[in-house]
Amino acid sequence: MEERQVRELGRWGVRALSWFGLFYLTAPLLVVIAVSVTETAYLKFPPQGFSLRWYYDFLKDPTYIEAFWLSAKLGAVATALSLLLGVPTALVIARKRFPGRQALSSIFLSPLILPTIVIGVAILQYASLLGFSRTFSALVVGHVVLVVPYVVRTTLASLHGLDNSIEEAAQDLGATPAQTFFLVTLPQIKPGVIAGALFAFINSWINVEVSIFNTTTASTLPVKIFNYVQFNVDPILAAVSSVTIYIAILAVVLLDVFIGVEKATAST
Repeated sequence: MEERQVRELGRWGVRALSWFGLFYLTAPLLVVIAVSVTETAYLKFPPQGFSLRWYYDFLKDPTYIEAFWLSAKLGAVATALSLLLGVPTALVIARKRFPGRQALSSIFLSPLILPTIVIGVAILQYASLLGFSRTFSALVVGHVVLVVPYVVRTTLASLHGLDNSIEEAAQDLGATPAQTFFLVTLPQIKPGVIAGALFAFINSWINVEVSIFNTTTASTLPVKIFNYVQFNVDPILAAVSSVTIYIAILAVVLLDVFIGVEKATAST
């Protein structure tokens, strides 16, 4: 067999393997979406008939709507705070040389390797000692601890190899440190910052372990689903899960429209 034929066969093999991997990863999501429109009162695949009844039941249940908006608010606040903490931290770690620099980096990235259930218990104890356990503030603290490493990591990736001379030139021309950051540095690291924010929001949105230890009288959506599935197993679970899938797809589409998925993921 000629070398050109071998290369062509290899390319087709890689394409086939890639499509198989894509199907393997998306098949469970497609099953959940299909089950959410079944007419039966129990989970069944392939679905029987077509009905939006379970979406209607989800939307008319005030506890689900409350949990949905709580998760959205919590994710937005945790993401905003993680950006305020993570971006400056990444700048300090990337640009400064000082004793304890590696220790600081390890501390901020440690939640990536710690079991999230350990973080949840630790935040509960911490909040109890300070008198604000099982409040929205405790949830925010826990989720910021959980998601700030994603912002630090993606921002560090964007800062890697960034030419400092551009910032120095801007300051030589009279720009203040704040102007240099917002007009010179931030536009160059924007893909990494936005990718980190997206990862932070998604991880906050889907978290159960930290939320279940620090939840208030109102539960986040993942905790609500976790509690519901202990006593009921019906297609409303598939409908709620499908809505979260649609939101994730929308987030990826918006990321692709405004930044480009390839450019954003290149920063990770």
